[in-house]
Amino acid sequence: MEIKKIDIENESYPAALRDLHNPPMELFINGEILPCDINAVAIVGTRWATHYGLAQSERISYELASIGITIISGMARGIDTAAHRGALKARGRTISVLGSGHNHIYPRENKKLYEAIAKSGAVISEFPSDVPPLKPNFPRRNRLISGMSRGVLVVEAPKRSGALITANFALEQGKEVFAVPGNINSVTSSGTNGLIKEGAKLVEGVDDILQELVGVIDIHSAGKIPDESGPDGALLPALSGEKVIFGVLSDEPKSIDEISRITNLPVAKISEILIRLELKKMIKMLPGDNFVRV
Repeated sequence: MEIKKIDIENESYPAALRDLHNPPMELFINGEILPCDINAVAIVGTRWATHYGLAQSERISYELASIGITIISGMARGIDTAAHRGALKARGRTISVLGSGHNHIYPRENKKLYEAIAKSGAVISEFPSDVPPLKPNFPRRNRLISGMSRGVLVVEAPKRSGALITANFALEQGKEVFAVPGNINSVTSSGTNGLIKEGAKLVEGVDDILQELVGVIDIHSAGKIPDESGPDGALLPALSGEKVIFGVLSDEPKSIDEISRITNLPVAKISEILIRLELKKMIKMLPGDNFVRV
């Protein structure tokens, strides 16, 4: 593995981290951080996730990455791993922040995931390569996860969870906090349900996130997605309008005005794209000029 060390004065140092209180003076990176990674959402949660939590983490990550939003997480077991996998399946960008040095991949079974993330995004750490995954390192890791993101989504977490520490850092940093609701009888959802009680945005789908981040994330110009079929990891040009529109639609009907508010695209352009998507049988128009995915 090729680990690059960059200091805070380096032009490739993530600009968002410079704004943190006491930012790391240097970072150790495997992979590349691109300017488009400023359009990022963190997805975090418990290591002891249920099938429901894993499925929601992967689904939401896949849909966000599909429209060019970078997914940031901590490569831990459970929700974090599912979030990274969702972004990779979408051929999108994802960044992992480690609580150890690069010579101590944690958990060990995520070695292949580590390598995949480095190829389609970056794995970063503020710790030199030989630092093991010590307990005090993880709150420091969590502040970088929230610091690099525009918002933090907690998918599944008990009341005492590192994911809630990440959410608290996000609030201190002025970032949006989101939470996926869970079974009221499930210990692993007690923390996320508590966040919603305290004012976190309840998330059932990606549109709940995008509506809150309008003006913070420019979906139309968000990122470029690696083209696995291209030479040397070539990048596709800016996301097509079709992919943007399809990414914000779901099985919940949306009007053209709603789509325009979320995407910042003009109504005339949206109408043209919707017709193309209908002809491809990817979406369906409902009464009242509302649209859903097929």
